[in-house]
Amino acid sequence: MKEKKRNLIVIEIIGLLLALLWISPFYLMIVNAFKTKKEIFSGVLGLPEGFETTNFVQAFQDLDFVNSLFNSLLITVVGVGIIILFSSMAGYALARNKSKLSALILLLFVAAMLIPFQSVMIPLVSLFSKADMLNRTGLIFMYLGFGSSLSIFLYHGAMTGISNSLDEAAIIDGANKFQVFWHIIFPLLKPISVTVGILNVIWIWNDYLLPSLILADEHATIPIKMFLFFGQYTKQWHLALAGLTIAIIPVIIGYFFAQKQIIEGVSEGAVK
Repeated sequence: MKEKKRNLIVIEIIGLLLALLWISPFYLMIVNAFKTKKEIFSGVLGLPEGFETTNFVQAFQDLDFVNSLFNSLLITVVGVGIIILFSSMAGYALARNKSKLSALILLLFVAAMLIPFQSVMIPLVSLFSKADMLNRTGLIFMYLGFGSSLSIFLYHGAMTGISNSLDEAAIIDGANKFQVFWHIIFPLLKPISVTVGILNVIWIWNDYLLPSLILADEHATIPIKMFLFFGQYTKQWHLALAGLTIAIIPVIIGYFFAQKQIIEGVSEGAVK
């Protein structure tokens, strides 16, 4: 009994240390966001002498936060929604079709994950420039192309656990293929949809390189605007950290409202 208690205490101590390690970047970001530039260079770990709320006002203005937040939300929500919709449909079609062509197409999608973005960056931007699609619509279309490979692979794997008898029963009842997918199959894919959504939200929300090549200044996202605090000869760490603190607030609010669906989806996926 004593040995079990001792082991439990050790586990709790390790968990506490890991929690402190995980939360330390947030502590550094928030604490230094209230410091002047001079205070940051004199000491990073200490508390600020006087809480500089002007950092947040200046960062909010420099980021053009309302506009950049709208651009980030629009691109992320629409991009992830389109990736989930089209990838789930493609995964369903490839999983239900047992032909060699279907296997070849799936193999091509898997192989596409190995192609680095940098290798196609210049020709892709040139092609979209000729098509006059260097805008938010073109960017979302690119995200569909780059994000669909992994998403289709995940959906295809999830489809192997759903019996064909569900399709057959629905078709006998008079449903067409789209109705079978949308009303029967897609709700069963909720766990993998949550996984696909989380992976793509993290990627698209934090992406800097692709939007910086595509978007004009009025359509800039938060990561692009954040880079303005880092110049060639000076780095405004006090404003950058204040901007980062502001930028994570929408993410925390979004998680607060969606945590039930996220936890349920991940839990269902773990059980299956």
